[in-house]
Amino acid sequence: MTGLGAVFRPQLPPERLRSLARLADSEGLEELWLWEDCFLEGGVSAASAALAWTERLRVGVGLLPVPLRNVAVTAMEAATLHRLFPGRAVLGVGHGVQDWMGQVGARAESPVTLLREHLQALRALLRGERVTTDGRYVKLDGVALDWPPAEAPEVFTGATGPRTLRLAGEAADGTILTASTTPEGVRRARRLIDEGRRAAGRTEHHPVVVYLLTATGPGAVARLRAEIEADGENPVPDHGAAGDAEAVAEAVRRLAEAGADTVVLQPTADEPDPEGFIRFAAREVRPLVD
Repeated sequence: MTGLGAVFRPQLPPERLRSLARLADSEGLEELWLWEDCFLEGGVSAASAALAWTERLRVGVGLLPVPLRNVAVTAMEAATLHRLFPGRAVLGVGHGVQDWMGQVGARAESPVTLLREHLQALRALLRGERVTTDGRYVKLDGVALDWPPAEAPEVFTGATGPRTLRLAGEAADGTILTASTTPEGVRRARRLIDEGRRAAGRTEHHPVVVYLLTATGPGAVARLRAEIEADGENPVPDHGAAGDAEAVAEAVRRLAEAGADTVVLQPTADEPDPEGFIRFAAREVRPLVD
């Protein structure tokens, strides 16, 4: 069964999160995803609050930029979330937007090297291991968590380029793909992820989460096109979904057939009714998606 979620965009003020998370929980939506975009809202703090306000909802953060975070801090925060809310937190890490990383003086000369070192150390710490490493960016001397999760959680990474997609298969437990990913893009990503998995001798299932830019209601097509163009991209077939529940569900099904395990509906930045969007996803789209 394809997982379905929705995004709480950080362009909304943080105080809106409580009502939207509770609504998603009560409506039966499986997942709510948050972003740690600079300089809007903290991903871990928002996720912790959303998890505390809900009972069954899975809350994802896609993603935490590794240049901003010492890996020991990431591990401590991840372990705390997983112990407080077992099975309900999904954390992804990634390069971050390089211009933003430059603004805060954290831009890495080799983002792929940094992400590789961060993933390897983070997953080891969350397995309860004591880690000593002297990498180019990640340096730990006998570090171990006093309160590791009872079971090692999956660590996701965001990826777009070929090198990072291969790294995702090699060193992460799952991959998050952006809303600009078409079904053919999902197939390409799966092939590259699988190359990394084979190189590392990994055989376990590797879940893929894909955002789907979604507009519904009056002016949906125009709003979707405007957002794509505002992001500096050219509208192409299968880039986003606009229209009624069947149109959106069909787009979800195409992504699932291409290899997505979970599709997360991403409202446009000018979505006029965030509560209505959650209800639309849960009540109208979810019953149409297998």
